[in-house]
Amino acid sequence: MDELKVFSGNAHPTLAGSVCDYLGIPLGQAEIFEFSNENIFIRILENVRQRDVFVIQPICSPVNKSLVELLIMLDALRRASAGRITIVIPYYGYGRTDKKDQPRVPITARLVADLLTTAGADRLLTIDLHAPQIQGFFTMPVDELTTLPILAQYFEEKALDNLVVVATDIGISKRARDLAARLNAPLAIIEKRRLGNIEVTETLTIIGEVQGMRALTVDDEIDTAGSLVGAVDTLLEHGATEVYACCTHPVFSGSATQRIASSPVKEVVVTDTIPVTDNKKLDKITILPIASLVGEAIHRIHTGLSIGAMFE
Repeated sequence: MDELKVFSGNAHPTLAGSVCDYLGIPLGQAEIFEFSNENIFIRILENVRQRDVFVIQPICSPVNKSLVELLIMLDALRRASAGRITIVIPYYGYGRTDKKDQPRVPITARLVADLLTTAGADRLLTIDLHAPQIQGFFTMPVDELTTLPILAQYFEEKALDNLVVVATDIGISKRARDLAARLNAPLAIIEKRRLGNIEVTETLTIIGEVQGMRALTVDDEIDTAGSLVGAVDTLLEHGATEVYACCTHPVFSGSATQRIASSPVKEVVVTDTIPVTDNKKLDKITILPIASLVGEAIHRIHTGLSIGAMFE
């Protein structure tokens, strides 16, 4: 495993290229295309025998195609006798289906973990999982990075006064508390309830004081932006003077960007774990790069250094 190799599927080649620039190595060459019958074909175009291989592929839109592409690439690398295969999944799709919260439903996050293991992955590197227990779905080593320092630095440089950090639900409160501590700001929590499987939430109440303060909402991802818009409106109704928002994963599905554009939110700060296409970019959406975070983690895994030391 002397030689480091980094490959990418079609989900986010721009991120993979930036990571390779940080590492000072070329991106691994692979042929990836789809036959007319929609079968995906992948061929690794260079020697990977006994090499330390990393595959960068978020499980993002088109989700199922990205996942199958990753599985096929893992199989190709395993059959090419790669020494160790680390999957770098900045955004873990299906992560929200992490438990049985209704009768007769799957735990798809666990199923995806089993598929990745069977396909040949030896290690997982990911960022801000939706739920911490997903790490336990894998029998392989899992390194979970966080974009919290990147987001915190951005808002430290903005130097917003009279700031309160707001968790958009109870589940994200720990991450929001950590961000609040970094920004030396108080914490508030929005209590909400999801209405069935229709991607609609009902805001119930705000725990904490936001009257006369600038609010910064925190979440792991923004999907349809329905929850974000509801949170912004609720915070303004409770006396917040301005509302900013931040999250790690900009899923932005459906009419998310239209909702953000028409919302009174001042700025939405995200990272590039998922590619944001030109038609989804707005002046009020700020995208922070994560290539150095991922690149440094890959370097440390390859050389046997501590990942945890990156955040100390």
